[in-house]
Amino acid sequence: MAEAERSLHDALCVLAQTVKDPKTVLGGGASEMLMADAVAKKAAETPGKIAMAMEAFATALRRIPGIIADNGGFDSAELVAQLRAAHALGQKTMGLDMEQGVVTDVEKLGIVESYNVKRQIVLSASEAAEMIIRVDNIMRAAPRKRQGRQ
Repeated sequence: MAEAERSLHDALCVLAQTVKDPKTVLGGGASEMLMADAVAKKAAETPGKIAMAMEAFATALRRIPGIIADNGGFDSAELVAQLRAAHALGQKTMGLDMEQGVVTDVEKLGIVESYNVKRQIVLSASEAAEMIIRVDNIMRAAPRKRQGRQ
């Protein structure tokens, strides 16, 4: 029961946010694929180690449609392969329809998400990953030699 209440609360918060600011982005994993493609393209133009981090971020974004498909009980590998192929062919409004378990034009179906909610999710996830990386770097740092001790 508590889970249902939390889900309802979350849905109402998203609805309230969308009423305040009606900007939306494509849902069904389409916006994540678009972001991943943009990040991967920029990574290809970026020299050095930062490009590897950018590629990892793009990979993480591309995993989200698979998670959506898994949660819907569908074959995520097949659906994500179809979705990636559609985006590679320039069909940028293609996403996952979880009622039918197919890749379709989510813009035509009206499958959208609140821009502000999506923006906050990506920002929070990025900040959490950055904190983990910082902690990991601290934990792996070699011990410093102390003067006067052997």
